[in-house]
Amino acid sequence: MNILLAGASGQLGQELLPLLNRLGTVTAVDQVPGVAGSEVMDLSGLDEVEILLQRLHPKIIVNAAAYTAVDQAETEARKAFRLNAELPACLARWCGKNHCLLLHYSTDYVFRGKTGQPYLEEDMPGPLSVYGETKLAGEWALGASRCRHVILRTSWVYSGHGNNFVTSMLRLARQRSELSIVNDQTGCPTWARNLANASLAVLQNLINHAEDPALQGIFHYCDGGVVSWYDFADLIFEQAAELKLLHEIPRLRSIRSTEYPQAARRPEYSVLDTTLIQRSFGIRPAELGPSLRACLQELLP
Repeated sequence: MNILLAGASGQLGQELLPLLNRLGTVTAVDQVPGVAGSEVMDLSGLDEVEILLQRLHPKIIVNAAAYTAVDQAETEARKAFRLNAELPACLARWCGKNHCLLLHYSTDYVFRGKTGQPYLEEDMPGPLSVYGETKLAGEWALGASRCRHVILRTSWVYSGHGNNFVTSMLRLARQRSELSIVNDQTGCPTWARNLANASLAVLQNLINHAEDPALQGIFHYCDGGVVSWYDFADLIFEQAAELKLLHEIPRLRSIRSTEYPQAARRPEYSVLDTTLIQRSFGIRPAELGPSLRACLQELLP
């Protein structure tokens, strides 16, 4: 079975690739080189993407490609829309015509974050940023298509590689004695490996229950553990110290978002309710503490 993985060089794509190899023959593509054996191509060039699809004729497409520079998207809306909305729409159109399954990813940033309650899949979105708007447009494109698809909304993805909160905190800890971290944005950090494992379980269910209409649409997956960015930073440094990844731990100063101005607004509370994916696919979210420790352990020399 031919499988196309788009976005293979990202932190999620790198975790997905070895798992997808269990299901079939994987062609991995991305805009930048990174994964050995992956093809480099402009994923915003939709004509080029369609040529690739016609050449491969995959039975499964996993789209982990995205424009994720949240602040930069405020001034690069066209580039963000191209990758986050037009690329998924292109993939969905092809899948609908060619009986191909599409697995796509979205974000907690499609929500306003004002409810103070975990968001359900059917809750009304209301993105505060261009990034969130473009990801929501990608969701709508898949929903309007005729293709069989699953969208996994997730949140605060981290790993031991790439640019994310964990790697940034470890880097800054080696450069500064004090860090100011916002304490009024709350969510669920998710290890990319756990999201990849959940993705594999979803795909296996979809392959084994191809005729089940309930196994389609939007599902939430994030790891268990509700924290602020300040809490998350504190846990990172606590575990990094225990593992002796860091010789010095910086002092942490708790601040409000208004004290750390950013181009894009973030939701204050974007916790995702994962009841539906547990009930539909039998996927139980991993816990934050052990997941973070496992991630950090892989960074040990």
